Amino acid sequence: MTGSRDRAVLAFEERFGAAPTHLAWGPGRVNLIGEHTDYNDGFVLPLALERRAWLALTPRDDGVVRLVAEDLGEEGEFRLGDLGPETPARASAAAGPGHATGWLEYPRGVAWSLSLEGAFRDRLQGFDGVMASDVPRGAGLSSSAAVELAVAAALLLPGQAGSGWDPGVIARAAQRAENEWVGVASGIMDQLIGAAATRGHAVLIDCRDLTLKPVPVPPDVAVVVLDTGTRRGLAGSAYNDRRAACERVARALGVTALREAGVSDLDGLVGKVDATDLARARHVVEENARTLAAAGALARGDNAAVGELMRASHASLRDLYEVSSPALDAMVEAAEGAPGCLGARMTGAGFGGCAVALVRASEAERFSAATRAGYERGTGRAAQAYVSAAGPGAGSAAL
Repeated sequence: MTGSRDRAVLAFEERFGAAPTHLAWGPGRVNLIGEHTDYNDGFVLPLALERRAWLALTPRDDGVVRLVAEDLGEEGEFRLGDLGPETPARASAAAGPGHATGWLEYPRGVAWSLSLEGAFRDRLQGFDGVMASDVPRGAGLSSSAAVELAVAAALLLPGQAGSGWDPGVIARAAQRAENEWVGVASGIMDQLIGAAATRGHAVLIDCRDLTLKPVPVPPDVAVVVLDTGTRRGLAGSAYNDRRAACERVARALGVTALREAGVSDLDGLVGKVDATDLARARHVVEENARTLAAAGALARGDNAAVGELMRASHASLRDLYEVSSPALDAMVEAAEGAPGCLGARMTGAGFGGCAVALVRASEAERFSAATRAGYERGTGRAAQAYVSAAGPGAGSAAL
C-alpha cells in the first residue's frame, strides 16, 4: 500500500471509529508530448501516474457527505439534496457556481455536476470519507482532477470501470465542476486521462472529438517527472496572448483551428502576418505532427525516436512558443546529461512546474539522482523526481 493510501485508511479509523468499507482513487497525470495543442483542436499524449488521491470511505444512506482532507487537517460536509439540478445550485452560503472558494468546493462541485447527468442523478450516495493524496499540489500534475475523480468514484459506488463508468461523461462532469462551480478555466485532458487511463498505456487524445487511442508504454522504459520547485507565474494575459495569436493565424488561413493547417500553409504566410504570431502557430502545427509521430514510435517500441521528438518539443516550446523558463531549461539540460535519459522536455503550461523524461527503466534511480544533483548545482534550488510507470485510471473497490 502506498503511504497516502495508508494515511487515508488510518485517519478514517481514527476519525470515525471504524474501518472504512471502500477505497476510491483518482490519479495524477503527466503529458508526454502535445503542449498547447489542446485549444487548437490538436492531439495530446498523456498518461496516468501511479501517484493518486486516495479516498477511504463508508457509504451513508442519508445523502450527507462528510469529508476530511487529511493533508490539510480540515473537515467539511454538505448534503446532496441541496445540490439538485432543478434549482440554481449554491456553491456556498455566499456564492453561486463559478465563485466558489475553498477545498470542499471541488467535491461539492463534482456532486453538483454529476447531479445534472440523468444517468447518475439517482445513483449518487453520501459517505463518510478521508482524503489523502501523494500527487504534489501546484506542480502541474493535475492534483485537482485527481481529487475530482476520486470523489466521483466514491459518489457512484460501485461505479468503477466495467460497472457503468463512462470515462467521457465522468470527465465532462468533473471538468464542468471545475469550470462552472469553482470557476477555474481548465481543459478536459486532465479529467479525461484520469477517467480513461489503462495501466501500462499512454492515451492519444484527439482534442477535437475526444476519441481515445491507448498506446502501450514499453516495459523497458520509465517515466520520470522532474519538479523544478518553481510554480507558474503565468499571468492570464500570457496564456490569452498565445491563444489569440493562434486564432489570428487560423483566421488568416481560413481554417477553424490550427489542427487543420500544415507547415507549408504557414510558409505561405511569411511576411503577411505578424512574425511572432507565425512562430506561435508553427509550434502548434509541428507539435501536432510530433505528437502523432511519438504515439506511433511508442507503440512500436522505438524509444529513441520518442526521445528525439520530446527534445524537439522542448526546443519549440522554448524558442517558438516562449513558455519555458530558466528553471525548466536547467532541469531539461540536467536530465539530458544524466545516465539512461532517452529524452526530456518541459510539460504543462510552462513558466514553472515540471519537466518529464523518458528513461531506461534499469537506470531510473541513477538518472533521478544525477538529474537532481545537476539541477541543484546549476540553480542552487532543490528538486524532486517521481519515477512512475503508466498507471490505471480512477476507480473504487471494496475493502
